[in-house]
Formats: sequence, structure tokens, C-alpha cells
Amino acid sequence: MTKETENKVVKQATKIDVLKSVLNANSVQDQFKNALQENSGPFVASVIDLYGSDSYLQGCEPKAVVMEALKAAVLKLPINKSLGFAYIIPYKNKGKLEPNFQMGYKGYIQLAMRTGQYRFINADKVYEGEIKERNKLTGWIDFTGEKKSDKVVGYFAHIELLNGFSKTIYMTKEEVTAWGKKYSQSFSHPKGLWKTDFDTMALKTPLKNLLSHYGYLSIEMISAIDNDFNKSPNEEMKETANSDTIDIDSEEVQVDEKPEKKPTEKKAKQTEAEF
Repeated sequence: MTKETENKVVKQATKIDVLKSVLNANSVQDQFKNALQENSGPFVASVIDLYGSDSYLQGCEPKAVVMEALKAAVLKLPINKSLGFAYIIPYKNKGKLEPNFQMGYKGYIQLAMRTGQYRFINADKVYEGEIKERNKLTGWIDFTGEKKSDKVVGYFAHIELLNGFSKTIYMTKEEVTAWGKKYSQSFSHPKGLWKTDFDTMALKTPLKNLLSHYGYLSIEMISAIDNDFNKSPNEEMKETANSDTIDIDSEEVQVDEKPEKKPTEKKAKQTEAEF
């Protein structure tokens, strides 16, 4: 083993040790226990496993990773990548890797089911030939057409509440792609989720928009939408309203980037006046 390799191993071990130290702090333990009760132990173990197996995440400060993991814990969603409920994804901001909590489409379905207000909730791919009829006025779409090939032409999300209200959102593959290009600065990154798992991101796009606009919004759902780093157009508009934006370093790793904010000129002058 070369000296350089030994240094890397020592550095990696040190960061994992720091993560464990943060997780063992009484205040942090209390927060996980308050969120998960008897399930806090297995969840904390999953945080250690995730950090230890993700070389990109190890580039982030351990304390910041734990803070993002707490967001998933509060929502009682696992952060195991293979499950697809929630993720902690590192991105590069001005040369520094920072972790961010991000919801998976399965996480949104899980939170919706917990409300007990949904009769049906579904999201799926649509293949060539399956769309038989569309009613633009009512939003009703007939997907009973005969599948002609394995070519995916779009993605849909559908909900029906117990009170009888139902709504479907359908987006063509081109529309989903355009959405990703416009609102995700990591869309073209070779290690981004849009590249490594396009279908997952594509399914989440209509589902999140459907639930945020037409769904039953529980406190958990509102919290999930607010904390989700992958912003939809209306959320981006809300965050950047009456403010200028600062350019972000686009060298992120597996992330949907969001713009940072700086105060308007008027607000900046007011702040200076206060001092």
C-alpha cells in the first residue's frame, strides 16, 4: 500500500469516525428517538452504512449529512438508495460538496397513503399506443389503447380521493426532459440521477406536481415538499420572488441544483441602515 493510499484510508476512517461521533451525541440521539422511537437505532445504522459506502457523500461534512438524514427521519422514510423513498445526495457548490435531502417518487406515494384520504394513487410509464383518448377540458385520459412497442412515450400520475375527486397529470417524455433541462442544473451531469435513473426522476415529476397542486396536503407532505431539494417551477418562483439570483457552480454530483438568493438592493440598503 502506497503512502498516498494509506493517507486516503486514514482520512476516510477519520470522517466516518466523526460521523459516528456526531450521531452518538445525546442531542442528536434524542432527535432521532423523538422522530422514530424504537426504530431510531436501525435508522442511525443506515446513515453510517450510507456514508461509508458513498465516496461522494464522504466529501461532505459529517454533521451536515446527519442534519439532512434527520429530515428523512422526521418523515419516517428510509434513505436506502435501493428502496427509492428518499436520498441524501451530494452536490458541488463553489467547489465544496454539500449534502441535500431529496424525495423519491415512492416517498411521495408513501406520505400520501398515510393520510388515509386516497382511494387510488399511482404513477407509471406510458408506452407507444397506450393512449386511446384525451379530453383536454376535463383532463381525463384513456390509457386502454393497445401497446405497440416497448418505447416509452410519457409518464403519468393519478390520484382519487375518498370524497370522489380525481385528477391525472400526463407528461410526454419530451416534456419531462424539457422540465429537467430547465429546472435541474444537474440534468446533463454524467453522475446525476437524470442520467443514472431517468425513469425514477421522470415518474416523480408529474407525481409531485399533481400532489402539490391537487392532492390532500398533510403536515408531512408540506414538510416533504419544502425540504425536497428538487424544486418544481412554482416552488422556484416562490423562493426567488422579489430577489436576484446568484450563479451556482454547475459541477454537482447526483443532484438537482437550486439557485441561491441574495437580498434585493432595497433590502440590502435597509440592512446597512440598521447597523
